[in-house]
Amino acid sequence: MEALRKPWEGVGNIVRFNWPFYVLAAGICVPLAWGWLHFDGWIAGLSGLGFVGVSGVTLTSLAVSAYVYDLSGLYGLKWLDGLLPAAPRDMVNIHAGFDESSHLLAAKFPGAGLRVFDFYDPATHTEVSIERARKVARVFPGTLSVKTSGLPLADASLDAAFLLLAAHEIRDDAERARFFRDLHRALKPAGKLIVTEHLRDTVNFLAYSVGAFHFLSRRTWQQTFAQAGFRINRETKLTPFLTTFLLEKHGDAS
Repeated sequence: MEALRKPWEGVGNIVRFNWPFYVLAAGICVPLAWGWLHFDGWIAGLSGLGFVGVSGVTLTSLAVSAYVYDLSGLYGLKWLDGLLPAAPRDMVNIHAGFDESSHLLAAKFPGAGLRVFDFYDPATHTEVSIERARKVARVFPGTLSVKTSGLPLADASLDAAFLLLAAHEIRDDAERARFFRDLHRALKPAGKLIVTEHLRDTVNFLAYSVGAFHFLSRRTWQQTFAQAGFRINRETKLTPFLTTFLLEKHGDAS
């Protein structure tokens, strides 16, 4: 299924959708490099430190992104085999405006009934990169635009639900808890919810510096899951930078 994606599509999308950041980084690095090469003393020292710092952070984030999104097998979905030994019959994939996984899930589970929801709301989800991505995104046939509350799903109707690098875009804690409670309602008693996210932790800070503040901490996710009535059946890491939670219904959502 990796063949359904272009070579280096992941890191290419990051550069394409966040190009102002990389233009800014280049604009900072050029004068710093010039100062490093053309001055002496403390000016050269500070310029050199600045150049190494800015270029190092930028290149590190790109290298990690290439590893995570293009080399790790994330979009091959073989890692799902250990989480869902039986193919689901009824499932939903929910994204936040940029869908990189529905066509892959459809190929992996060809016999399943797959519904795709997009909860992107430009009034509340203000990431400029998502707006750029939506202009070129491939839309999975039948994708429904939904709100984060009142999902159009019948009670106990799903074998599996997927939230792959999407749920962190729900920034409000109460809204996120309501959203997960709605999924709790829609899952069958033995249904599973798969959530894959970067965490706001040390390794992601080392990879993305201040960009890691956009991620949520493990404690925040644990609180969200508990408030919605889920328990963590399994927590796995495809890479040190990505965490997947396999969730199952634990009790009534509070």
